[in-house]
Amino acid sequence: MITFPNAKINIGLNVVEKRADGFHNLETVFYPIQLADALEVAGSNQFSFQVTGINLDSPPEDNLVVKAYRLLKKEYHLPPVKIHLHKVIPFGAGLGGGSSDAAFMLKMLNRLFKLNLPVSTLEKYAVKLGADCAFFIRNRPSLASGKGEILSPVGLGLSNYSIILIKPPFSVGTADAYRDIVPEPPGFPLKKTIEKTPPRQWKDYLSNNFETSVFQLFPEIAKIKEKLYDIGAVFASMTGSGSAVWGLFEDLPVNIDNSFPDDYMVYRQ
Repeated sequence: MITFPNAKINIGLNVVEKRADGFHNLETVFYPIQLADALEVAGSNQFSFQVTGINLDSPPEDNLVVKAYRLLKKEYHLPPVKIHLHKVIPFGAGLGGGSSDAAFMLKMLNRLFKLNLPVSTLEKYAVKLGADCAFFIRNRPSLASGKGEILSPVGLGLSNYSIILIKPPFSVGTADAYRDIVPEPPGFPLKKTIEKTPPRQWKDYLSNNFETSVFQLFPEIAKIKEKLYDIGAVFASMTGSGSAVWGLFEDLPVNIDNSFPDDYMVYRQ
């Protein structure tokens, strides 16, 4: 059985407050995009895990796909499986690739072994693996709050627009992104603003709070955002706390590849 775990982008991201447990409460809208990994699972006499594509350079037991399998295996005594993960979504980019892999693994195991777990139960397991993993269970535009695990649907479709995603050849660590963050409640309702305001006006209201600290550490990322506006984006933003920046276009720009260095990833949707 094979599936294709997709990435997400953040539309607006507010760091609202620091929690007693050391984490932060956030408010953001997750929006799924088509950029995807490939995940294949089959029955086997013994457990195995293979990664191709982007080199993750980490032990298999640290991978969220393996953790998802171990989580359900403990609860439902699953037999051994052979897993092949082909990585396309870059890590450290704010695209949720690892979380998506984990969520899709839960859904695949549910189908493969006919566990008949409802969506709500899969979401509870997903939260145990990561704050934003639950989003990828339903995989629809959602307002996320809390640590990213409290979700509600958002009436938003961007099919009439083109999305350009730019990823420089480096990642941003979570600790670096949070270094100079000052939590502050947003001055307007994010969900209502996104649903009721045309995307051309989003730049007057929406922001990603991580841009302040990340742009200081990595001026190259700020330049990506500026360039996206220069070539016609109606809105541009960092996604999550990573190094990728996305732009929303009414008309796809010509010669987009010539606008960025050769070692930058350029993705179009």
